[in-house]
Amino acid sequence: PEAAPSRTVRSPASRPAAHTHPHADRRGDMERVETVARHVVGGAPPQPKRPPITSHVLDQVSGRPAANVTVTLDIMDPAAGGWRRMGQDITNSDGRCGKMLPVGSVLDVATYRCTFDTKAYFAAKGGECFYPEVPIIFDVRAPSEHYHIPLLLSPFGYSTYRGS
Repeated sequence: PEAAPSRTVRSPASRPAAHTHPHADRRGDMERVETVARHVVGGAPPQPKRPPITSHVLDQVSGRPAANVTVTLDIMDPAAGGWRRMGQDITNSDGRCGKMLPVGSVLDVATYRCTFDTKAYFAAKGGECFYPEVPIIFDVRAPSEHYHIPLLLSPFGYSTYRGS
């Protein structure tokens, strides 16, 4: 009788890596090393790299980012009986703004409002708009999460959604 062909069984550790790029695992490795180091040393968790509330405005007519839109951030303050200003920023050339609050700011569980000055934006482009400003009111229920407020803008309408 013929002998059955032999098969080599490899342990998971000896199997070749599934990725093909030699540095594909480095970022994951560094994150694991930093996590272990924090546990061993007992250090504080890493600091956030972005503010807790950011925004992005896109002009749907031009199909481009909406630069130079003033965005204000307010919080509902029941003790004061209304809105209280927290910060303001102007969208950059990519239509993004992330300086309404500093990095590391801690949010309250509350109702917030981002207001976009659309009248000034369209006037600077030589046009008019139906909505002179767009207020987007949203609830922060998990203060440790990041809140991204996108705005899709045109002279006679707008749309928004919960960004990531």
